Amino acid sequence: MTPTQYDFLSFDGVRIAWHELGNGAPVVLLHGLFSSGEMNWRKYGAAAAIAAAGHRVIMPDFRAHGLSAAPHDPAAYPADVLALDIEALIRHLDLADFDLGGYSLGARTAVRLLARGLRPNRAILGGMGLAGLTGGTERAAWFLNVIANADSFAPNTPEYAAAAFMKQNKIDGEAVAHVLRSQQATPLETIRTLDIRTLVICGVNDQDNGSASDLAMTLPSAAYAEIPGNHMSAVTKPDFGTAIAAWLQH
Repeated sequence: MTPTQYDFLSFDGVRIAWHELGNGAPVVLLHGLFSSGEMNWRKYGAAAAIAAAGHRVIMPDFRAHGLSAAPHDPAAYPADVLALDIEALIRHLDLADFDLGGYSLGARTAVRLLARGLRPNRAILGGMGLAGLTGGTERAAWFLNVIANADSFAPNTPEYAAAAFMKQNKIDGEAVAHVLRSQQATPLETIRTLDIRTLVICGVNDQDNGSASDLAMTLPSAAYAEIPGNHMSAVTKPDFGTAIAAWLQH
C-alpha cells in the first residue's frame, strides 16, 4: 500500500499535511518531537500493520514538523497549538467515529485532546509515562537546550543523539522551540477522569517520560504492553505496529 498525501489550512490558516493508508475504521496517529508521520508510523511498518488489520490510518505532521508549515512568528504557537491543529483536522475530515493514538509528543498531545473534551472510541499512548504528562517542564527545557546548542555536544551523549535526529529530519529549530513553549501539562486529577479504553505501550528500556506502567495504573480503563527497545528504538521494532494492530482488533 502506498500512502496518499493531503494538506489543509488549520484553525489559523497554517498549512498542515497528513498522509492516509488503508481503508476501514479510522485511526489518527500522532508522531513525536523532531519526527514526522513518516518516521514514527510509516518507515518501520507500524502504519502498514495497522492498515492491514482493517483501518484507515491518518497520520498528520505536526506544525513545524515533516511536510507541514513551520512559521517563525510566536503568535502562530498559542497554548495547546498541536491539539488545536488536530481538532481542526478532525473537523476537516468530519470524523465522528475514530480511534486516536500517539507516540511521545504525540501521546502527550493525544492526552491534551482528551483533557480538552475530544472523545475517540479508544486511545493509544506510546512512549509516554505519567510524569511526562503531569510535568514536562524540565524535559522541554532539555530539548530547548539541544536546539540552541545543536553543534556543541560531545558524541555518545543523549544531547548529541537528539541533535543528530533533529538534523536528520531537517527540523527548523526556531519553529520547534515555539512548539515546545506551547506545551501544557495535564493535571493528575484530570488524567484519572479519562475513562476511555486505552493502550499504554512502551519500550522496556524507556524511562524518558517517566513510568508508563504508572500511567496505565492511573488511567481508569488502560491496558499496558511492553515491547523491546528504548525511547528511540521501540518504534523501529515490528512489535510496535503488530501490538497496536492486535489490540485494536479486540
